[in-house]
Amino acid sequence: MNIAKILHIEENHPLLIEGLEKLGYENILAYDAPLNKLLPTLNKFKGIIIRSRFPIDKKFLDSAKQLEFIARVGSGLENIDTDYAISKNIQLITAPEGNRNAVGEHALGMLLCLMNKLRLGHQSIIRGSWLRNEHRGWELEGKTVGIIGYGNTGKSFAKKLKGFNKLNIICYDIKSNLGDKSAKQVPLEEIQKKAQILSLHIPETDKTLGIINKKFIDKMKHSFWLINTARGKIVVTDDLIDALNSGKIIGAGLDVLEYESNSFHSIFNSPKSNQALTYLLNCEKVLLSPHVGGCTYESHSKLAQTILDKIKKIN
Repeated sequence: MNIAKILHIEENHPLLIEGLEKLGYENILAYDAPLNKLLPTLNKFKGIIIRSRFPIDKKFLDSAKQLEFIARVGSGLENIDTDYAISKNIQLITAPEGNRNAVGEHALGMLLCLMNKLRLGHQSIIRGSWLRNEHRGWELEGKTVGIIGYGNTGKSFAKKLKGFNKLNIICYDIKSNLGDKSAKQVPLEEIQKKAQILSLHIPETDKTLGIINKKFIDKMKHSFWLINTARGKIVVTDDLIDALNSGKIIGAGLDVLEYESNSFHSIFNSPKSNQALTYLLNCEKVLLSPHVGGCTYESHSKLAQTILDKIKKIN
C-alpha cells in the first residue's frame, strides 16, 4: 500500500508534521530546495504545504499530476493560480483564523504607537532630548474608525477597539450582512465621510490593487491615520506620500509595502533607486514593520493547527 506523500516547501510549526504523520501521511521536507529541483518530483505528492516562497502557477500545477490539495499556512492566495487549480479539482486550504488575533493586536499596537508618537519620543530621548510638547499625542476616545474588509482580521481589530471609550466603529465589505456588535457595516462613501482612522483588512486581488489612491484619499473628508496590515499593493505609495506631505494622512502604520517581493521576504531586493521607499524609511509620520502582523509565537502554532484541522476534514 502506497502512503500518500505531502510536500512541505517551507518550515512550519512541528505540530503540523506530527499531526499529518498521525493521519497516515508521509512528510517530505524541501525547505531549501530550489523550484527547478522540485518540479520533476511534484507528481508524487497528494498535498503541498506552502507559505509564500514561490508562486504556484500553471507550470507548477501541471507538474503535480496527483495533487489533491494545496494548504497555505496563512490567509491570502495571491501566489497561487487559483482558477487553474480549481479547474484541476485541487482543493485550496487557508488559515485566516489562525493569525486573526495577532493581526488585530498588531494593527491596534501600530495605531496607538502612531497616535501617541511613541517611536519619536523614544528616539528623542536616546538623542538626549526631553521634548514633551513636541511629542503630544492624540486619544482614541471619540474618534470614528473605518475598517475596510470585515473578515477575520477586520473583525479581530474591531473587537479590540471596543474596549476604548466612545469610539464609533464602522466597516465596509463587498459582502453584505457582516456587521456585528463591534462594527456597523456601511457603504464605502460613509467610511470616506466619517472615518478619522482607516484600517485595511482586504486581500490582494485585481479589484483591490491600488484601491487606496489619490482619488480615494481626496474623498476622505477628514485628515486620518492609515493602518495597513493587509497587502502592500493595495496602497499606491506615491499617493500615500503626497497625502503625508499635505497632512491629509496624519500618520501611516505599514506592516506591508508595495515593494515587497512576491514571497513577502524583503523590500530590499531591487538594485534600483527607489525614492518613495527612501521617503517611507525616513519619514517621522510613518511606522514600519516587516510583514509580521500575523507572526507571533502563538499564531505560529494556531496556523499549523488550523491547517491540520482542515486537512482532517477532507480525508
